[in-house]
Amino acid sequence: MHAVVVGGGIGGLGAAIGLHRIGWTVTVLEQAPEFGDVGAGISLWPNALRCLDELGVDLTPHLSPQRDGGFRDKRGRRVARFDAAAFERLHGRPLGAIHRKDLIAALTNAVPAESLKTGAEVTEVHEDGRVRFTGGELQADLVVAADGIHSPVRRALFPDHPAPVYSGSTAFRGITRFPGAKLGTSFDRGTEIGVLPLTGGDVYWFVSYATQPGSQPPDLRRKVAGWHDPIPALIDATTPEAVLHHDLYYLGTPLKSYVKGRVALLGDAAHAMPPFLGQGGCQAIEDAIVLASELSKQDVPQALKAYDDQRRPRSQKVVRESVRMGKLTSQLANPVAIKIRTALLKALPAKATVYIGREITGWRPPRLPRPVPPRTP
Repeated sequence: MHAVVVGGGIGGLGAAIGLHRIGWTVTVLEQAPEFGDVGAGISLWPNALRCLDELGVDLTPHLSPQRDGGFRDKRGRRVARFDAAAFERLHGRPLGAIHRKDLIAALTNAVPAESLKTGAEVTEVHEDGRVRFTGGELQADLVVAADGIHSPVRRALFPDHPAPVYSGSTAFRGITRFPGAKLGTSFDRGTEIGVLPLTGGDVYWFVSYATQPGSQPPDLRRKVAGWHDPIPALIDATTPEAVLHHDLYYLGTPLKSYVKGRVALLGDAAHAMPPFLGQGGCQAIEDAIVLASELSKQDVPQALKAYDDQRRPRSQKVVRESVRMGKLTSQLANPVAIKIRTALLKALPAKATVYIGREITGWRPPRLPRPVPPRTP
């Protein structure tokens, strides 16, 4: 059986690994000249880490487990504490953070080199599994469309489906070297700033705030002036060319199916979500392992139906929860509502905070068939 994966990001490579594990031949078509990810860092929650364990992807050298941190206001006053030890006892895995380039490299290394094609822009995808791209044409038993939030494959298969919508927020992101920085999230009116330590003394930071789409971005250093340490210092330590800025969009109208013929949509192509729960990449990895699991048990049409039945309700619920979380965090601007939120968080014991979102982060992947070891003479 042969699968073509359109897109070499987190979800596409995860799907390629899973399909290879169950014995399929896989071709990954990536339009960029090389595999990589324009981005800064990414948080990996236990649901994603368990999937990566099942896929056999070892992130140990690059994954940074997040230790005790918490929530603060603009002035640095603690609002709530994150109990990392209690979180890890609950889930069996920590909250992790990693540079996106390291995650992509680990995923790419788990796919046979002959399966990877770069500079291959897909121009046509048909329901029967036929794929045209710059450089040739393939007939596949399955096509996995993992081509992102503005997925051309989704537009071709579901031409009447509404385009992604603006979340209400824009975001700056960056990575800089700043040894000693600690995990933390800080809030002010309509603004959220996060800090996640990476390996080697690097730190991933983001600044998200509510504004109109397409607004002229402000001077970031001026915007964070007056925030508690080390936020201004982190921004100052980041070279301007290393700072990314994007308006945040998501798929506001849920798809009625993630499947069309022999084509399965996966990751942002199926359920792009705002980043307020840190679950975008995690849900794509979940998609990948469920798809591989179902294809290991039954024929393609039945497996794709089972994939859609499982993944659509869960991932679309996570989209809704992500939107809701944004309204309660980085987009909350009403002073009275902010005071109520602060009071509620302060009233929570540190150990209670680790149960927030447990239904999402506690998800466990299906088991994939174990690879058969080669026979010795």
